[in-house]
Formats: sequence, C-alpha cells, structure tokens
Amino acid sequence: MSPTNFSDQVIGSPPVTADLNPSSGEFPEADVEIVTSVGLRIPAHRSILASASPVLESIIDRPRKHRGSDRTIPVLGVPCEAVSVFIRFLYAPKCTEEEMGKYGIHLLALSHVFLVPQLKQRSTRAVGECLTIDNVIDVLQLARLCDASDLHLKCMKLVSTNFKSVKKTEGWKFVQDHDPFLELQILQFINEIELRKKRTRRHREEQSLYLQLNEAMECLEHICTEGCTTVGPYDMEPTKNRGPCGKSATCQGLQLLIRHFATCQRRINGGCCRCKRMWQLLRLHSSICDQPDVCRVPLCRQFKMKAQQQMKKGTEDAIRWRLLVRKVVSAKAISSLSLPKRKREEEARERSDHHGVIRSFRL
Repeated sequence: MSPTNFSDQVIGSPPVTADLNPSSGEFPEADVEIVTSVGLRIPAHRSILASASPVLESIIDRPRKHRGSDRTIPVLGVPCEAVSVFIRFLYAPKCTEEEMGKYGIHLLALSHVFLVPQLKQRSTRAVGECLTIDNVIDVLQLARLCDASDLHLKCMKLVSTNFKSVKKTEGWKFVQDHDPFLELQILQFINEIELRKKRTRRHREEQSLYLQLNEAMECLEHICTEGCTTVGPYDMEPTKNRGPCGKSATCQGLQLLIRHFATCQRRINGGCCRCKRMWQLLRLHSSICDQPDVCRVPLCRQFKMKAQQQMKKGTEDAIRWRLLVRKVVSAKAISSLSLPKRKREEEARERSDHHGVIRSFRL
C-alpha cells in the first residue's frame, strides 16, 4: 500500500507483549496515538511508552495547550513502517534481521532522538554491517548527528581505506559543497592514519636494527667463548672449533670483520670504516655486559671503565650511547621473551658457565 492510500488511517490494535494479552481480558485500551509523517495513526499506551523512553515520558507529561492534543504524539521524518517497528520494539525489544536491514538507519535516528539505548546499540551494529562505498558518507553524517562513536570510527576507516573511490560518490560531492567541517575532519583523519603508518614503519625499522645489534652481540660472545668456523679464543685450536651456530649469516659476517680487524694496517690511524665498526661493536658489548671481570670478549673491561669515566663527565656522545644501549637491551629482552621457557633457561645456564679472560683472537 502506498503512503497516500493509508493516510489518516489507524492501525487497529497496539503492539502486544506477553504481559499484555488481550485474550485474557487484562489488555487495557490504548490511550494515545502515534502519528507518522503520512498521517498513519498507531494506537499505544502511555505507560508503556513512558517506561521505555524518557523523551516520550516527557512528552506525555508535558501540559497541553489544546484539548485533545494529549492523545497524539507526532513522530515525523521517517517512513511509517520504521515508526511501526520502533513502537513494537518499545513493547517487546525484538527486531528481525530483515527489519534491521530495511530500517536500520531510521531506527538509529529514532533510538537516538527518543533515548532507547538498547535499540540504538542494535541498529548501530546493523548499519555498520551494511556499509558500502556509496552510502558511507551518508552514514558518517548520521553517526555524527546520533553520537554513534563506534559507527563513526568504522565509517572513517572505510573512507580512509577507499578514499579514491569515495571521492567519486555523490555523498562526497555534497560534503564538499555543504559541509566543509566534515570534509576537513575526514582529511585530517586520513592524514593522521598516514602519519601513524609512517611512525609504525619507522619504529619497526628501528626495532629491526636493534635486534640485529643484539644478534651481533650474541654472536660476538659466542665466537669469543666457544669459537665458530674460522675464529675462536686464543686457547682453542681451530680444528676443535664448533660448526656454525644458528645465526650463521651474522656469525660469518662478524668473523670476517674480526679477521679484517686483526690484520688491518689503516686502523692504527683511524682511517678504516670497517675497523671503526668493530670498535663500536666491542664498545657496545662492554656497555651491555654485566660481568666484565670474567668476560672473554676482548677489551670488555677497558671499555667499561672508559664508559664510566665518560658518563661522569656527562658528554653528549655518552648520553647518545647510553640511549642506544638501552634500546639494544630492550630488544634483547623482547627477543628472549619470544623464546620457549626451556631454551631461555638453557641459555642463562650457559652464560653462567662461561668464565676466563681473553686478550686476543685465534685466527
């Protein structure tokens, strides 16, 4: 039936709940009518409406200027079918999926205006499940007006993810012409998303670098304590060295660096960048090492004493170096937490068993 066909008609009976059963003879007569935009009248009960919505309660209790006006409550601006579903929900809080799919947007507006939180929660979820590129701007405007923060955020994320497609819709053109504040809000949200992605990417790159340095520290201690394929402690014959460790790529590169460091002639004058890198690794190890007196890594104790002197002076280089050490230690803690408990206990036991002092490498 089209709207013009049922204008000024009345739905014959009000919504019925289990507590109000007309067959039992206890169902009271309707004492108020809900009037829709097309003139459809829905009979209802004041007590039910007032108990379900504080806004309707205020309207019912409001003094009337004209006699007879207290029997009607206008609910305008939405389809009469949506008003019927809304009134039925006030009697019995149930809605079918089909009704939510058809009238979810209207029910969201009604539940916000008349302060029905349970219906607002359900309609917000239903509208969020039906978001598309074409309707996302309209739903975003509604979510802002209805103070539906979850739905607003979901719309914003969809717009930022598919912004090129959203810019082609009529909704976006309307926003550009009539709602510059919302346009600015969307552009700022997209910019914040991009900045957050850049910060996350930079943080991951930094964490990757710190994890690599932590791995290099583990390999350096492994080489100086146990020996590896080509480099080991001075008191261990190369033929008795173990095979490559689990971090063979890092370990192999570090052994090549150590071999170069031991034979380079330019490092005396400080002109070799590879030797400078080796000095930095040795210094970093000494900053992390908590047992310099028994550590088998060369120059550990000397670097530790020098670092303590620099920290007393409070130089800028010492402060920057301390920050780097803190980051590497943090990465080491995160790496150790990712290992199984048994493996962590084995590594801790192996570290406690290593003792002795070394002053040179065996090549």
